[in-house]
Amino acid sequence: MRTRVKICGLTRPEDAIEAASLGADAIGLVFHDASPRAVDVATARAIRDAVPPFVTVTALFLDAPAERVRGVLDAVAVDLLQFHGREPAAYCEDFGRRYIKVVPMRDTRDPVALMREHPKASGFVLDGHGAGEQGGGGAVFDWTTVPEATSRWIILAGGLHAGNVATAIRQVRPWAVDVSSGVESAPGVKDARRLASFISEVQGVQDVRGNAAAS
Repeated sequence: MRTRVKICGLTRPEDAIEAASLGADAIGLVFHDASPRAVDVATARAIRDAVPPFVTVTALFLDAPAERVRGVLDAVAVDLLQFHGREPAAYCEDFGRRYIKVVPMRDTRDPVALMREHPKASGFVLDGHGAGEQGGGGAVFDWTTVPEATSRWIILAGGLHAGNVATAIRQVRPWAVDVSSGVESAPGVKDARRLASFISEVQGVQDVRGNAAAS
């Protein structure tokens, strides 16, 4: 099996096209106004329309009012929701969409316990920020704290870039990796060469145990 790649914090259609053409499996659109990568509905639609088939479009929220989430879902054809704050399971499930939940690894002592609180989550993004903080800051956490024995799909994030992602995959063996600042020339502006280098590194990793490896 290969490690999937999500490129998060896209703000331009051309970056979405470039990421997909290089082999990205998913992109992320940020709907949190305090983020430098936040997009409005019109921009999100333009990016969504530029994405080719079979690339998952993810909408990211951080402790947003439910009506905000529903407004985006009514306006933009997203495939997956990503909740980045302290949202409880009942809130996340109420939208009737598949979702992934972020686990803030900087101060979460028992990530498995948080995962158990979200039995219907499709997967979990393990990121390097603290609880209640927005991601995308390039903070690497201690990969040895990733739980080894779990049946849940793990998406590794937090300070990943072309120089460390191969090592991260070999150590953690995640289902996917999620990158934002590590492939940028400025917040929200993806760099084609950094994108290519990152995805090439992911694709070059071979996992001898056959778990979440790149082909």
